[in-house]
Amino acid sequence: MPTPISAVERKWFTTAEVADMLGFGLSKTKMLVLTGEIRSVVIGRNRRILPAWVDEYVAHVVATAEEAA
Repeated sequence: MPTPISAVERKWFTTAEVADMLGFGLSKTKMLVLTGEIRSVVIGRNRRILPAWVDEYVAHVVATAEEAA
């Protein structure tokens, strides 16, 4: 019996894709990446961001907002 073929899930996002997901401009997102607020890795000449790291950033922003309220 053949093994069912499954779709490959996205493992990485570009900075531009993350900017679009968060509703931010590319410049703001690049600054968040460069300051380490959004974690990323450099692979060759490309910077990539794990989906979990985007979630981590959002959770941090929400927690900070809740503490300030």
